[in-house]
Amino acid sequence: MMEPDLVTSAAEAIRRWSGIAMPNEAARRSLADLTAIIAEVEKVRAGMAFEDEPSGFEAALRDTKEPGR
Repeated sequence: MMEPDLVTSAAEAIRRWSGIAMPNEAARRSLADLTAIIAEVEKVRAGMAFEDEPSGFEAALRDTKEPGR
């Protein structure tokens, strides 16, 4: 199975920056899992808009407003 580009480029960036090579296969799998996590976050972010904020957001702003303002 071919590794995602993120694994290869991130491992190389870490090695160049800190001089630390990928320690083991578990670290490589964890870094590969990051690709899936990023994709999931992008899906959620793409479907949201500012108007999607919970209705309680405005109430929370009012509740934390300084007295007399």
